[in-house]
Amino acid sequence: MEQLIERVNSCKNVEDAIKLLYDFVPKTEHIEKALSFTQTKHKGQFRKSGEAYAIHPILVSTFVAYMGGGEDMIIASLLHDVVEDTCCSIDEVSLEFNNEVAHLVEGLTKIMEIRDSELIPSTSDEKMISSALSFRKMLLASTNDIRVLVIKLCDRLHNMLTLDSLSKAKQIRISEETIVVYGPIAHRLGISSIKNKLEDLSFKYVLPNEYKKIDDYIQEHSQQLQLRLNHFTSKTKTLMLTNGFSENDFEIEKRVKHYYSIYLKLQRKGVSIEEVLDMLAIRVIVNQPIDCYRVLGIIHQNFNPLISRFKDYIAIPKENGYQTIHTTVFDNKSIIESQIRTRDMHKTAEFGVAAHWKYKSGGLNPKLEWLNDFKAQDDSSEDIEEFYEIAKDNLYSEDIAVFSPKGDIFTLPRGATVLDFAYEVHTEVGIYAQKAYVNKQRTPFLTELKNGDIVRIITSDEPQYRCSWVNSVKTGKARNAIAVNCRQKMKEINYKVAISLLTSVFNVKERKLKQWIEKENIDNKIFRIAIDSEYFKNIVNALKKYPKSDKILFPFFNIDRYNIKKQKFDNIVIYSNQNISNVLFDYCCHPKRGDDIVGFKKGSSVMVHHKFCERAAALMEQKDQMIFVKWTREAPERYKLIVSLENKRGSLATFLQYLAKMQINLITIELGKSEEGHADFFEMILELPDKNIELAREKLKTKYKIIDFVSVNDVYKIV
Repeated sequence: MEQLIERVNSCKNVEDAIKLLYDFVPKTEHIEKALSFTQTKHKGQFRKSGEAYAIHPILVSTFVAYMGGGEDMIIASLLHDVVEDTCCSIDEVSLEFNNEVAHLVEGLTKIMEIRDSELIPSTSDEKMISSALSFRKMLLASTNDIRVLVIKLCDRLHNMLTLDSLSKAKQIRISEETIVVYGPIAHRLGISSIKNKLEDLSFKYVLPNEYKKIDDYIQEHSQQLQLRLNHFTSKTKTLMLTNGFSENDFEIEKRVKHYYSIYLKLQRKGVSIEEVLDMLAIRVIVNQPIDCYRVLGIIHQNFNPLISRFKDYIAIPKENGYQTIHTTVFDNKSIIESQIRTRDMHKTAEFGVAAHWKYKSGGLNPKLEWLNDFKAQDDSSEDIEEFYEIAKDNLYSEDIAVFSPKGDIFTLPRGATVLDFAYEVHTEVGIYAQKAYVNKQRTPFLTELKNGDIVRIITSDEPQYRCSWVNSVKTGKARNAIAVNCRQKMKEINYKVAISLLTSVFNVKERKLKQWIEKENIDNKIFRIAIDSEYFKNIVNALKKYPKSDKILFPFFNIDRYNIKKQKFDNIVIYSNQNISNVLFDYCCHPKRGDDIVGFKKGSSVMVHHKFCERAAALMEQKDQMIFVKWTREAPERYKLIVSLENKRGSLATFLQYLAKMQINLITIELGKSEEGHADFFEMILELPDKNIELAREKLKTKYKIIDFVSVNDVYKIV
């Protein structure tokens, strides 16, 4: 592909372009006719660069021919702009050529019409992510024939190669559209040769400073990087030749990874380019799948692998048909990624769906089920947001790119939430996140992000604990950070509670109690007292020997002084050696059944707080007397649902009947505001029969517009 691009860039007239086309396709009567037709129709038209317009469709058809497109595809690519930019009609194309060519040209023309009508103008300050909404009609116009998408990708590739002649505003607009729209399409079609080039070309215009930093680094260290690659390649080749392979059995390609992938790596890991370890890669191409595993064995036996970076896409291919073994290994001070694949796998990786036109054999057929969902959509539907949700879920099934307010790009898995983004920026940002804005709108932290969203996080001075959200975030980084943070904080709180409970039972100073604990060698286990009533009683029994009974005036009155009794109230069970007459819930935190709770003695009553309540934390610091409290039974799982229903009679009743069929228990319902002609929003608290929120969410989404559906077990810091 790189060699072809160099030749394409050198074509400055129609004659050179035609000559290049015929290097990839035999001359036929129909292609000759199409060349003449497009030159006639575009006569007198020029591109911004000053070149004759006809050069563009001829070079696009060259890319299509290189991708293995048949005669109809090549002719359609030659004619792809004639209906849009000249007086030619689809009927004329059909009459002059055939219905198949006309069908392809019509699909390409529809895309151009939609692009012009749907995309924001180049003078707008809005982010190009709004162009993603054009997926609705663009893909519906294209999915009847995958060839339309391939031609459009080739068209976009040539447009990106000639972007310098346009204004800066248009360069940025087209590049943003390319990186958000066309790069992912190429990825899902498995055409890495186009995907990588589109990404790098777009990256150069969208983030020129970041591109320049990487380019400067690569150019400055070019000799050193090439020496490392040459050294590793030479060693690998020698090892293969001494382990049963002959010269004709394999070939090795070497490369520095493409710039945009390096940039995403910098963003994901939060490191500088000097710290990127696996910037270098080789590709070993062999004859048979079994040879791939032989090569893998040779590499792992002679270089230390990073096991966490090993991926076997031969055994488990990607949906787009991609098959390759990836392994990253150490070679002296270098870390190099090795990709191992067969020749057929290489064709599929480079050309994706087009490999089966170009080579007629080899590799797996890429799975294109992701396109079927678009075909099922009603073309007359005006719910663009609903369609975009489907487009996003399918087109970005692997990852999405979102932006910080400064334009930094962060790559997240599909389904990632605002809180995932906060932790992706930095663990501390996630922990201290207080408010969030998505596209300048205040947004809940569990809102699912869309590709291209701009996310701003406001942090507080105090850490925010969202322990029940651990299963609601998508990324492992966020889940792990929440779990670790909450475990550590909970352990600290439980330790304080345990000490307070024991000082209350024995009525001694904390310093003296800690001396007893140290003698018993139980300091590292003492936190368990706060959560385990039996352990609490056992520790009290173990410490009874320490109070000096000889100073007690009447020992017989103190036989049961430290006996822990169970006292039961409506919702709360208390374990204490003191008599409690009442249990109250403080106004500050409103703990719900199942929340982690603590109790403070107030006269003969106990005041119950959530363990993460700020007022409870203050009372602990004041050394207020504490009492062991727990719920009488496990809390049922509750969820908050916000749903948008059509503003017509009976819609709410129908929805409630649907909930009843799903055996979902409705606890509360609150009617939201609505304007005439708009949908009504309802907020509900639900109990699920099997606690499977994902299953319930999917069932509801098939019939209704779900705005939010989250657990309400954690009542703290929900913003």
